[in-house]
This record gives sequence, C-alpha cells and structure tokens, in this order.
Amino acid sequence: MDNMKLITEIAKENNIDSDLDLYGKYKAKINEYIPKNNKKGKLILVTSTNPTPMGEGKTTLSIGLVDSLKYLNKNAVVVLREPSLGPVFGSKGGAAGGGLAKVVPEDDINLHFNGDFHAITSANNLLCAIIDNHIYQGNELKIKEVTFKRCLDVNDRALRHIKLDSREESFVITPASEIMAIFCLSTSFDDLKRRLGNIIVGFNEDNKAVLAKELNCVDALALLLKDAIKPNLVQTLFNSPAIVHGGPFANIAHGCNSVIATKYALDNFDYVVTEAGFGSDCGALKFLDLKCNVANIYPDLIVINSTIKALKYNGNDNLKEGFENLKYHINLMKNYSDRIIVSLNKFDTDTDDEINELKELVENENVPFVVSTMFKDGNTGCLDLANLIDEYAVNEKRFKAYENEDSIYEKIEKLCHMYGAKEVIYTDEAKKNIDKVLNDDLYKNFRICIAKTPASITDDKNKLGAPKDFTMTVTNIQVEGGAEFIVVYMGNILTMPGLGKTPNYEKIRIS
Repeated sequence: MDNMKLITEIAKENNIDSDLDLYGKYKAKINEYIPKNNKKGKLILVTSTNPTPMGEGKTTLSIGLVDSLKYLNKNAVVVLREPSLGPVFGSKGGAAGGGLAKVVPEDDINLHFNGDFHAITSANNLLCAIIDNHIYQGNELKIKEVTFKRCLDVNDRALRHIKLDSREESFVITPASEIMAIFCLSTSFDDLKRRLGNIIVGFNEDNKAVLAKELNCVDALALLLKDAIKPNLVQTLFNSPAIVHGGPFANIAHGCNSVIATKYALDNFDYVVTEAGFGSDCGALKFLDLKCNVANIYPDLIVINSTIKALKYNGNDNLKEGFENLKYHINLMKNYSDRIIVSLNKFDTDTDDEINELKELVENENVPFVVSTMFKDGNTGCLDLANLIDEYAVNEKRFKAYENEDSIYEKIEKLCHMYGAKEVIYTDEAKKNIDKVLNDDLYKNFRICIAKTPASITDDKNKLGAPKDFTMTVTNIQVEGGAEFIVVYMGNILTMPGLGKTPNYEKIRIS
C-alpha cells in the first residue's frame, strides 16, 4: 500500500469532477445520484465457469484487466460489488482481489466499507420493527401473514429458525435481503424511495399484499440509506480507479453491483469492467436478465474466466471432460452475445501441454483464448486480453430469455430449459404461492431471480461438469415488490449460510 495515492488525486487524474465525500485519505463517496448519460463507454462483463473450492478469480481478473487497460493508456475503470462479512469470516475470505490485482485499502473494503452494509441492515430491520409495532398497536392494516424478514451480515445458522412473541421467523443474510436488491437496482434516490415503498411486508385477511408505504415509513428507511446510495471510489494497487458499491450474492440474490455505480462509470469512462458473481448460470444470467433491463444497458463483450484446476475438478481430474463445463458456459453466453473471450487464470502448476490443450478446445468453439497472469504480474498480466478489447467489444446481439407477458410458470420453465433441464417440478408450497401471485396483475410482469446452488448448473451441488436432461425442483417463491422480481428457490438452497468447521476467522490476526 506504499504506492497508494490520495483518493482526491485518483479523482483528478480520471476527470471525476463530482463532489467527493472523503472517508479518510483513500476512500470517498461520489455525490452522484442521477446518471447523466453523457457518454456511453464500452461495458465488459466478466463471468466464470462454476465455482470450486479453489476459487476461480473473477474479481482478480476484473481488476487485472482494468490495470492492463490503464497500462495501455485507456480511460478505464473497474466496478465491483462490496464484500460481505459472511464470507470474510467464513470459508471464502475477502473479496478485494488477490496477488498484484487488488483494490485497496483492502482491509477497509472487506470490513465495514463506508458503512453501506450496516445502513442496509439497519433499514431492513427498522422496517421489521415497524411491521411488528404496527401489529402490536392494533393492526389497522389487518396484517395476517408477515413475509418480510430480518437480516444480518454474518453467517449464523442459528438464525435460520427463531421464535418471536407472535410467530416463527427466520433471518436472511444481508446480501440476500430485498433492500440490498433495491439498493442495487435503483436508478436514483427517488427511485430508491419508490421501490422501498413497494416492498411487500405481508398479506392481510383478504390475502392482499400490504406494502411498506402503507406504514408511513419510506422516508425513515431512505434516511438510513441517503449516504450509502452514493457510489464508493477507491483504487487498485496500480492506482487505477475502482468503484465498489452494493453486494448481493449471486446464488440467492441477483449478484451485481449497483445500477447507479455502473451507469456513473459508463458516463465517465471509455471502458467499464464489471463482474457478476459465481458462474454464468448464476450472476451473468441475472446481470443480463435483471440489471440490463432495469438500467437499459448491455455488455459489449463477455469474458469467461476459468482455471485448469476448476476444469479438472469438474471433470474428475480430466481436463477434456472438465472442458464440458466451460463449453456449457460458452454456449449459454452465446445466446446473449457474439463477442465472447475465454481467459485462463494461470497458476504456476499449469503445464504448457494443459494450456495448449485447453486453447485448442476453446478455439474449436470459435471463441478467442487468452492466458492471464494478473495475480503474479499485476498491470501487465492481462495485456493480451486488453489488446483484444477494441476488436471484440462490438456486440450487436440482444436476447431475452422470456417475455414480460409470459406467465410465471412460463418464465421459470424457459429459464430452466436454458440451464438444460428437461423437466421442472413444483412443491405444493411453491404452487400455492405462485397461484397467489398469478391472481394479482401488479406482479405478473415481474422478472425472475433463480436462487440455486452455484456449484452446479443444476439445483444439485453434487452434479458437476455439464449434466443434461436433468430435473429442477421449485421449492418456493418470494415476491419482492420493491426489487420488482420474483425469487424462485430451487433445490436445497439456504438464505442464511452457516460457518464451516475451520472458518476463516480463525486465521485473522490484528496487531
């Protein structure tokens, strides 16, 4: 961190002329609520094959790519999600990149970053307190069923089932909360307030949705978020600008940074590199189906990141068999773009024979292949990829997995067929809740957010590689009126993770 520049210098060097709220010397918030749409930069989406215990390095690649673009004197920025305390203290650790491809100050970004997650958690739990107070004080709105849940930004399995005075309840982790989704999908502060008001807090005695705005609390919730909604400006180890804002998970939420941050970046930079969580079947699909529709943006180029280790893991230690997983993600993204590049995140253990074999397999799919070494080489580690950007970032393709007018069942099944499923089955609880929504015209045009395991393209974490003709099971749904999508839970998916047997917090030391 010896080479860090003052954040005011980073802003000046990159013509960021917005007023900054300084959070010390190296962090700031950009006072920018409404994107100007003055300029349209090239949008580069980084996604990946299915995650493995070894990690694949999407964030590291995103940071390394913007550093290499800056090395080539391009006007570039990386836009990322904020880390959650759950993985930081759990099994994954921090999410600020790795090696020589990091955003800094790393510890500050991983812990309490400018208070955004705390503000979201507080707003969420204030609403929960307001709901229960309304019921206690006479229940004028005749709320019979409360559906909005409390949240906390730690992995705590004990909170999956709790007992309140009046009912049984459960917590979700903050990155899976609806207020996090609203925070990241809002296009302005006014839009944030509108969406907060449309949160469904529960259902009344006539089975009609009760909205947060009926509790006269929207301004109170927005007050807690008024500073958090401003994008955060930091830098990479090589002093490239980085905007880090919002942090929904991609397995149980929509997995993309904030619309405000991305739109701001597109207004002010020629090249905007961003990532979507987990494999393309999780984050990238949601980026393309949810975020792009809200923000009226679309990636000019999709980069699929993978590693030899990950492909072997998906192929029973056989690279060629494991390539089928990468091939699946290539074909999935070809639905959305005719501009795709595969980038291998190279490890020292990778052999030349393995790299050449993978290169041949990828190029047989008519997709360019590059090797990236940003972890080891920093701002020169992605030069091959950076040099292809201008040639390949000209995507003209536009694709929708389904139409707004499709029924909820049609939307779910079209998405599942894209995954490769031959059949979709529904539990009785899922059918009951879908049919309840079908009767309300207000929600029939909502989009779908699939919540499933990230480890497999199916809803079964044990089915690795590229399974075909599998069955997917819808276990339940949750209508998020403010986020304006329907979360569809598949398989054994948990919205509150737990800590593992040897969690990361055991390794943390502070002097």
